[in-house]
Amino acid sequence: MSPKTQPAVPPQDPAQEPLRVRPTRRAFTLASVSAAGLATLSACAQSQRDEGGSGDSGGGSGRDTFVFGGSADPDSLDPVFASDGETFRVTRQIFEGLVATEPGTTDLAPSLATQWEASDDGLTYTFTLQDGVTFSNGVPFDAAAVVANFERWYALRGIAQGEDLAYYYRSIFRGFRTNDDPALGESLYAGSTANPDGTVTVNLTRPFAGFLASLTLPAFAMQETGAVQAGGGNGADGSDPRQSAYATSGPVGTGPFTFSAWERGQQVTLKRNEEYWGEKAKVATAVVRVIGDGTARRQALQNGDIDGYDLVAPADVETLESSDFQIQNRPAFNILYLGINQAYAPLGDPRVRQAIAHAIDKEALITNALPSGTKPATQFMPDNVTGWNEGVTTYEYDVDRARQLLAEAGQTGINVPFNYPTGVSRPYMPNPETIYNAINQQLTAAGITTTPVAEQWTPNYLGTVQGTTQHGLHLLGWTGDYNDPDNFIGVFFGAPTNEWGFTDQGLFEALANARTVTSESEQESTYQDINEQIMTLLPGIPIASPVPSLAFAPGVEGYTASPVQDEVWNTVSVSDS
Repeated sequence: MSPKTQPAVPPQDPAQEPLRVRPTRRAFTLASVSAAGLATLSACAQSQRDEGGSGDSGGGSGRDTFVFGGSADPDSLDPVFASDGETFRVTRQIFEGLVATEPGTTDLAPSLATQWEASDDGLTYTFTLQDGVTFSNGVPFDAAAVVANFERWYALRGIAQGEDLAYYYRSIFRGFRTNDDPALGESLYAGSTANPDGTVTVNLTRPFAGFLASLTLPAFAMQETGAVQAGGGNGADGSDPRQSAYATSGPVGTGPFTFSAWERGQQVTLKRNEEYWGEKAKVATAVVRVIGDGTARRQALQNGDIDGYDLVAPADVETLESSDFQIQNRPAFNILYLGINQAYAPLGDPRVRQAIAHAIDKEALITNALPSGTKPATQFMPDNVTGWNEGVTTYEYDVDRARQLLAEAGQTGINVPFNYPTGVSRPYMPNPETIYNAINQQLTAAGITTTPVAEQWTPNYLGTVQGTTQHGLHLLGWTGDYNDPDNFIGVFFGAPTNEWGFTDQGLFEALANARTVTSESEQESTYQDINEQIMTLLPGIPIASPVPSLAFAPGVEGYTASPVQDEVWNTVSVSDS
């Protein structure tokens, strides 16, 4: 299916009829997914997750453990304070949100909420909740628990409000009850109520077209707030909540797995939740084993040490397929970009940023460093998201023009730091060092000298490029969390940040206003205009939308790749075949 026709979910119209059915996560063989394609899968998928499983504690005649090779340690086991895929890979198994996605698509689906209704003015959402759900510690999940979660996020203080901690809450809700950062404003959240009929109502201060879709984010999963409090998980004493007892050894959710152990730098072990309200996991144990090197992950799969892994190197696909391993491509829903910190002189000069853009040969970079099927990017969102602008301003590869712009800016002989991560592979950045080397060679050819700054992804890299101003150029990217333009350019450029180092009130206001637009046609034109505004400002260089691949042993069934990585493993089974 081409990116232009891939299923997409327009933001919910507040007057739209609520969803009434609880789709579940049904097991599909990887072979059938490969053969039929995700379009067929999304049309046929219906979950049995709300039917309570088969009654045999997971069933199946295969092995009782599923071992997945992750590319890095989780940053934390509390998803509120995370923004990386490796953390969310683990927490999606432990926690659930009010809203989920249909397997293999970006389409919204009920989860802990069975249905919802929005007021005509888009300021009030009422959720009907799943009956009979408990957290893994036995505490009931109910309307009061939902309110407690929203209030917990709203009440965070101090370090817990930081860009590199409450990244998603800041991006979506834009403020807290008491803002400790002057860059924050009025919160989108206006309060919530546990109603006598068991429903819960969430009130907003202003309409937000992407509100329902944003609730699919792992950061907004429901947690047992009593356990959070008991484990020091709110950072109330000024300590880093990511390192609290709760976030490192005691997470409590409603999902199909429960936390068992975290051996830092080695693996996270999860156990089947025997009291799970939906279809119980087919395996008794799930392990995410940390293997930072892509070649080592491939060898671990070939040796039978793991059952699957993500971010398969492009050169390894043919080798694995020829040995009967299964390859599943995740639909590209991401952006790799070269970030530019305008607070670092002379990167605040638009001529210097334009020179950098003209120096990069995206096609050559894709050929040499990215997976087959990767498309060059012209803006900071994939072309299947509302508001993508076909006629946006572009900066063609032109070394002579790059040198001319540098001369005009008085920056011949420019030298800037270039940060890139090590010890990690990301869907948008499968081999950071290879990508860095390719871009660096192109910049050097245009007269731009860089000083390499290599940092481990965990725990340093994001803290440096998002939490401080001590960087010039940097490699980063984004895998969309839900299908709404605000989840791309609103997250990047909706407010002043340390990552980009600029203030443009016109752009910030345009993005804030666009969030309130509920008509899809109006959204289209509004975000097309904003994409042009961004690419004229040129805060960074959008590089490409890579196609990530996963690999599995022949005996793995039931794993459905998601464009937004909403991959829950209760349907996964493993046999020795």
